[in-house]
Amino acid sequence: YGTTQASIQNEDNPVDRRLTSTPRFSRHLHSLHSQSPPLSPRLPHPFSSRRNNNLKKNHVNLSFIPGNARTQKQSKMIKDMIDKQVIELKKLWSNKRMLTFQLLNLAMIVFSALMIWKGLMFVTKSESPVVVVLSGSMEPAFQRGDILFLNNSVEKVDVGDVVVFKIKDRDIPIVHRILKVHQKPDGHVELLTKGDNNRVDDRGLYAPGQLWLEREDILGKAVGTLRYVGMVTIALNDYPVLKYVLVGMMGLFVLTSKEG
Repeated sequence: YGTTQASIQNEDNPVDRRLTSTPRFSRHLHSLHSQSPPLSPRLPHPFSSRRNNNLKKNHVNLSFIPGNARTQKQSKMIKDMIDKQVIELKKLWSNKRMLTFQLLNLAMIVFSALMIWKGLMFVTKSESPVVVVLSGSMEPAFQRGDILFLNNSVEKVDVGDVVVFKIKDRDIPIVHRILKVHQKPDGHVELLTKGDNNRVDDRGLYAPGQLWLEREDILGKAVGTLRYVGMVTIALNDYPVLKYVLVGMMGLFVLTSKEG
């Protein structure tokens, strides 16, 4: 009776059942824990690792962009060239004899250019034997930036000739084509010009009250051209500072150049 009452009491009381089964349940957990394999460390998400690798690659490649390397190389070359010119100037200043010799070379170059220009003026009989086209009024025959070679030794000009003429109270001459030639009974010749790309003649460009050009207004007839070479001259006229910088650099290189 005692045994039966204890078992019935044990079945009716779940707390007693848990207390009586706790040692065996803990032993079972311990055995499961000892048989289970060790947990592996937590691995990063594959997409996050790929993103980090791409960021590292991009960060490294930023310092090796070809444009940046080329710019750095050019800056270094310019700096080295300037340093070299400064050193040569210091050497030249310390040697007065060499300084005098280089100044004479620079003067010889300048006077040679002037002599060539005056020689062209004498041969062509023109005040400006070489001019630059500054506008597009003569397109498509001549483009802006073309260099024209003039010849004024020929007295007669005809319709269709491209001439350069000057107008009173204007400093810059004009390059246009002869549209009409009007000859008076006494042999006096008058000319009317027009740009190939213009709709009307040049009477609106002439001086007030002037309807025709005289032969004395013509600086020369175009006999040759060089395409687009005069763009340098246009840039120098548009930016006068660039002109002085270029002339100064040319003079500096002449002074610091060494004779072979």
